[in-house]
Amino acid sequence: MASYAVILRRSAMVTAVPALVMVVLSGALGGGKGLVGALLGVGLVILFFGISAAAMSWASRKSPQVTMVTAVSTYLVKILALFFLVVRYSGTTAFNGKLFGFTVVVCVVVYTTAQALVSARLKVPYVEPDGKR
Repeated sequence: MASYAVILRRSAMVTAVPALVMVVLSGALGGGKGLVGALLGVGLVILFFGISAAAMSWASRKSPQVTMVTAVSTYLVKILALFFLVVRYSGTTAFNGKLFGFTVVVCVVVYTTAQALVSARLKVPYVEPDGKR
């Protein structure tokens, strides 16, 4: 469990840099609406990955079956929530939707890549033997 916290912490630290770059760049390119779009994008990524981290942390203490159901369920709920948000706010003029989307994509790609690389370097087993056999 401690390894999972290290993975999350390191991935978040790596993602903070491009998130900040995207906020500054979006503010410069899109003005106030670009800044708002980028901030909303970063907030959405933090919220979605935070929900996943909390749910998976809880589920990993239960059983492998609960962990798998939790992973699939949180993924499905987040995709449906994202679909709802895109449909609901696709025509908004309150923020720059393109810079919002680009910020989300950049942050998700960086976070996911960092998570995979940190996991590989730590060599954390995805299945822990029970030691009884």
